Parts: sequence; C-alpha cells; structure tokens
Amino acid sequence: MEGTAGDASGAPSIAISLADRRLYLTGAGGEVRSFPVAIGRPGVPIPVGDSTILRKRRNPTWRPTAHQRRDKPSLPRAVPPGPNNPLGKFALDLGWPAIAIHGTNEPDSVGRRASGGCFRMLPADIETVFAAAEVGTPVRVVRDSLGGSMPERPAPPTVRTLQAAVRAAPPPATRPQPEAAVPASTAPAVPAVQPPPEPPPAPVADPRCATVTAPLRRLICDVPVLALLDGRARGVQEWFLAGIADPAARATASYDLIQDERRFHERVAALCWIRAGTEGDPAVAAAAQSCLTTALERRLADVADRIAGLRRGTRLAGQP
Repeated sequence: MEGTAGDASGAPSIAISLADRRLYLTGAGGEVRSFPVAIGRPGVPIPVGDSTILRKRRNPTWRPTAHQRRDKPSLPRAVPPGPNNPLGKFALDLGWPAIAIHGTNEPDSVGRRASGGCFRMLPADIETVFAAAEVGTPVRVVRDSLGGSMPERPAPPTVRTLQAAVRAAPPPATRPQPEAAVPASTAPAVPAVQPPPEPPPAPVADPRCATVTAPLRRLICDVPVLALLDGRARGVQEWFLAGIADPAARATASYDLIQDERRFHERVAALCWIRAGTEGDPAVAAAAQSCLTTALERRLADVADRIAGLRRGTRLAGQP
C-alpha cells in the first residue's frame, strides 16, 4: 500500500483513508494493522497530504480553538484530563495546526463523519497506536480507499488454501494444456485425475441468537446474509481449532481468537451504531445492514490473517 510502508530505516508509518474511515499502521517489520477513525463532519475542512507526528501527549488538556469558541461560546478555555476530555487519554499532534490523532470520550462517533477535523480513535486503538508511533513518524492522509491495495504477504500453500476457504471463492478455472507426444511404451494406462478442491468449512450459527436483544446483534441473527457471513467466520475458527493436536496450544489459540472477536464487536458497535428505539426504522436498519455487511466481510479476511499467523506458531494434528 503506497505511503504506508516503513521508511528506509525500518520505522513505522501511518496512513489514513478518508474513504475507508480507517487508520493503517505499518510496523517496522512491514505488518499492517488498521483501526476505525472518525473524520471531520460535513462542512469541516479535512487536511489531505503528508505530515508527521510532532508531539505525543499522554492525558492531554483540550484547548478549543478560537473558531470553535466563536461557534460555541459556552466552551471553556481548557478541559483538563478526565472523562469529559474530548481527546481521551492519548493524543498525537500532527504538522497541521490544531489537527491530531487522538482518543475520544464519545466512542460511538468513531467510524463516522463527526469530528472537528481531527481523527478520533477508540480508547484501546489509540493506546496501541500511541505506543507504536514516535515523534517524527510519517503520516499520510488520502481521500481514496486503501483497503483494496493492502500489500500481500508471502504465505505457504496451506495459508492460501485457508484464505480461499474463508472467502468461499470457487476454484479458478484451469486452461487445458496441449498434450505432449509420449512414447506408447511409457504412456500411462489411466489419465491422471486431480483431487477435488477442499470445501470451505461449514458456517456455525451463533448460539446466543436465541436470547440476544442488542439491536446490532439481533440484526446479524435475523438477516440471512449477515448470519451467513458471521457463521462462516465462526466455522473457520472452529475448524482451525479442531485441527490443533496439543491441548495447551489449542487453548491459547482459542483465547486469542475470542479476544479478537470481542474487539471486533466493540468496533462494529461504534461503526454501525443504532440509537436505541430506532431499529424499527427501515432507513436505519438498511444503513446498519450495509455497514454490518462490510464489517463482517472484513472480519472474514481478518480471521484468515489471524489464523495464518497462529499457524506459523502452532503445530497442527497431521502436520510435521
């Protein structure tokens, strides 16, 4: 992904896609992690281009700009650290005046056009980025999507098979090759037959659907296409765990996947937020379903990547 690879010194870098409403953090080793962000609300200028992190602030004080105080005279001159601070617990000041990557005391706004021009992140996410980035880290903000241009990391055949299974993509058509002239004495009696492709793991229904009441989770359970996407991710996880021979390794992998799923649901609750009591509105439900479809499709890819990483450190049954 152009603009997000580490520089020549192997330092990390950051890219923010306004189209994706996501921040992409590239580590020194080339690994890429992405996080949802809130961007400027409609009518608010959003900086685009290259900048750097000029300052790191832990427990920052928020000082509204003169423009913000003109628009809302009731704003105080400063808000000290604490639960009412709009910057949260961490802030990374950029080279543009009054623009920062920071936390928020309004997590429901993350993933939306809701900020005054800064880039808001969920509390756990900004803590991760704050720890990884240093003063001088390059930051690029682009209008276009970066999700489709993420760099592909080399993977062994078993990982490619897994990723294909997760996406349930049909096997690519093979072009017939011309037959070579073979002496009759060495020609095989029976043509070689290729084994059929491995079928993707079967979807696994969420057992919580019988009792869940949260609007977003209820939507996933009740809409067939969402239930299928959610079930495919769960099915791949169970299929992977069932193939781990060592009980301790299986327990560790299971814990990692559960934590990933918990973080996913925290993020999707912020990205696809529904105000209580409005879930019956057809327009609200349609917007939430579109948001959930995108999030669950990304979840499938994230599960594949996570399992690929676990595979490299886990001995599976039947594998050397």
